[in-house]
Amino acid sequence: MNIPAPENHTDVASGDASQPARKRNIEALTAFFRSGIKPAESHEKLGIELEQTVVRADGSPVSYSEENGIAHLLEQLRESYPQATVDEEGDLLGVARPGEAITIEPAAQIELSAGPFDDLKKAQETFTAYRKTLDDLLAPKGMHVVAQGYHPTATARSLDLIPKRRYAFMNRYLSAKDIYGPCMMRGSASTQISIDYTSEQDCLRKMRIAYALTPILSLICDNSPVFEGKPRSHKLMRTDIWRHTDGDRCGLVPGALSIGFTFEDYAEYVLDTPAIVAPDENEGWRYCEQTFGQLYADKPMTRKQVEHAVSMQFPDVRLKTYLEIRPADSMPVPYVIAYAALIKGLFYNEGNLQQLEALFANVDADAFERSKDALMEHGYNAHVYGAPVADLCDRVIGLAENGLNPDDRALLVPLSRLVAQRVTLADLAERESKEA
Repeated sequence: MNIPAPENHTDVASGDASQPARKRNIEALTAFFRSGIKPAESHEKLGIELEQTVVRADGSPVSYSEENGIAHLLEQLRESYPQATVDEEGDLLGVARPGEAITIEPAAQIELSAGPFDDLKKAQETFTAYRKTLDDLLAPKGMHVVAQGYHPTATARSLDLIPKRRYAFMNRYLSAKDIYGPCMMRGSASTQISIDYTSEQDCLRKMRIAYALTPILSLICDNSPVFEGKPRSHKLMRTDIWRHTDGDRCGLVPGALSIGFTFEDYAEYVLDTPAIVAPDENEGWRYCEQTFGQLYADKPMTRKQVEHAVSMQFPDVRLKTYLEIRPADSMPVPYVIAYAALIKGLFYNEGNLQQLEALFANVDADAFERSKDALMEHGYNAHVYGAPVADLCDRVIGLAENGLNPDDRALLVPLSRLVAQRVTLADLAERESKEA
């Protein structure tokens, strides 16, 4: 498989003359990133986001607005999650309670964002209870949730968008940008883990390591056996989808694997990305193909505008006031917690960070992209960064085990067992499908 690397958007209006406020906007963005710096003694926490797809017993999709659909499910959840998010038309788009927020993705995939957790047992309890709540509400309607990386039966364009203006604009833009934009928005579902940083240096070090690990984590957490209603054509479908969504804002942030990369560089990247969605004069949203730098050429960005601009970037590792590690597919809860344990063991242990930094010292953008090609084609039989990926996976699991306490190490077992068997959840689902 030979897929060219995405082209990166370059803003020709990067000079002070055409963007007088650019320097101040870079400062606003870097101040935002620095506001996420945590004290060293209190930073070892994880945020966890899990997206899942609701289907009927036959696997057919459940839309937002249909009778007993996702809007109705949110209304039922509101009893336990009383903080509601309602749009200007009165549509319920999310519910929450302290430490937990339930929202919906573009085609009504349902997501729980929870944490931050310093106790993985608490995370396990939270996500297990959430899953039981969903099951109890959906089962009487003949529905259930699917924890896979892509819709098990439907094609993306057959799925209705929820009534959220932002998603209509994104669908318009991304549909024209590349072939899989609608597939990312409507068909996919993910697991994301967020980690803290204690300084700019710590943040960018962890970002480099997370990027180098991205192909390996994608393999370990591969759980998309079906794509567009058919058996997948290759492994790591999520990797392929994101490659063909929008090269301006997905994949590898240019320069992020370099030791010299800075918060200012990330800020430049944000400013040089087309906005797609921009705030209008009436506190609503409008469609916009200007870059954020052009949009705010003459005025400094507010904190709210900075947060929105940062949220419109979709790289494999995203910087906010924490680092989001984004390559994993949606998975069943035990594997989600195992993935959180894996990330904790790797990123919150100084010895492991040193070993990973040395292991991936020579990884550059070309090696990063080549590794994705190899894994999509060969899976566990691939060579990545000059080594058998199976050996690298063993090394990563071993480091995580050594970096965890006994209780957390036990939670890693679902993923460590898959790695030992050289198999993924997607592989297992394919086998079950063939045997059925």
